[in-house]
Amino acid sequence: MVVTVILFLAIAVLYVLHFTGKGPSNGTGNEGEEVSGQSGLRIAYIKADSLIVNYDLAQALHDDFTKKQEAFTSEFGSKRSAFEREATEFQQRLQRGGFLTEQRAIQERDRLVNKEQEIARLDQELSTKLAELQQTNNQQLIDSLITYLKIYNADKKYDYILNATDVLIGPEAANITMEVLQQMNTRYQSSTAKK
Repeated sequence: MVVTVILFLAIAVLYVLHFTGKGPSNGTGNEGEEVSGQSGLRIAYIKADSLIVNYDLAQALHDDFTKKQEAFTSEFGSKRSAFEREATEFQQRLQRGGFLTEQRAIQERDRLVNKEQEIARLDQELSTKLAELQQTNNQQLIDSLITYLKIYNADKKYDYILNATDVLIGPEAANITMEVLQQMNTRYQSSTAKK
């Protein structure tokens, strides 16, 4: 699910993403180099879904998100289970007439209502934290991709780098996905090795 959301956001950003390079077109036939249109337009494309799925940073972020999600789920689950036990005990005690006064039963009921509201707030809070983390991760992936594509395009001078989902027909030579992926993974691995 997280990967799907990441892919969706990456694809949406890449859909509107375009780069303009002002360098001259040299007409070389290097792999991943120029694909010319009518006016010498240089266009390349990336299979963003493949790139994101295979990008080491995406996997690291996904693993971290999954760990936090499991921790949040465990925390919420244990509090919810404890509340449900207390609510069941209260119900049984009420049915047995286990409270000395009606006032004491009302106090216990009110305490349980407050606890249930607290658990609902915790659920909302944890859900919000996970959504924020997911959004932060998605933005980090998008920023990483865009930053790298700007560096990559400084040498390549493409007029446009498109997302492959928008390319119906195109030469495989214009597909720069694997080249960009390998370079981004190398760059990510060297940055994590320094830490």
